[in-house]
Amino acid sequence: MAEYFKHSSAIVDDGADIGANSRVWHFAHVCGGAWIGAGVTLGQNVFVGNRVVIGDRCKIQNNVSVYDNVTLEEGVFCGPSMVFTNVYNPRAFVERNDEYRDTLVQRGATLGANCTIVCGVTIGAFAFIGAGTVVTRSVPDFALMVGNPARQIGWMSAFGERLDLPLDGAGETTCPHTNDRYVLEDGCIKYTPVSAEDGEQ
Repeated sequence: MAEYFKHSSAIVDDGADIGANSRVWHFAHVCGGAWIGAGVTLGQNVFVGNRVVIGDRCKIQNNVSVYDNVTLEEGVFCGPSMVFTNVYNPRAFVERNDEYRDTLVQRGATLGANCTIVCGVTIGAFAFIGAGTVVTRSVPDFALMVGNPARQIGWMSAFGERLDLPLDGAGETTCPHTNDRYVLEDGCIKYTPVSAEDGEQ
């Protein structure tokens, strides 16, 4: 069994699968059906449901509940008190457990503090959801989203730097920190790391 750190106040139910070098901090609760990868951090008061997948090296900050039918790919950042949902039209007196909608957050995306991700959407790879944003529709890779409802105001690099590209049309630029290359065509970003251009694997 992989070794991970669990604070004495945290609850990890039998059956939960947690990868090596992950950390489960104060008052967190991981349900028995959850799958959590290696090197993951679950902050104080985090809840992880049964039908949840969390990829390697994700960071989930304090007071986040990751409910059933949410999947986080590798390297997703969930800011403090951000919110997932899994029912689109909840009522306390109507049972809708069979109506959960899947939410997918793809590799490297950032979900800022206090943002809300309404269920049934896909957040693209390396997208950046600003603090307090309310996402009701799927988000493209590398998109920078703000507001309620969310609107795209730009593009972000994999490193987390604002890219000098138009919202639509075509363009090409490099990340000011890493020099990785980004090409915008037909509203989609093509990303080439410097290591790939150098022929590294």
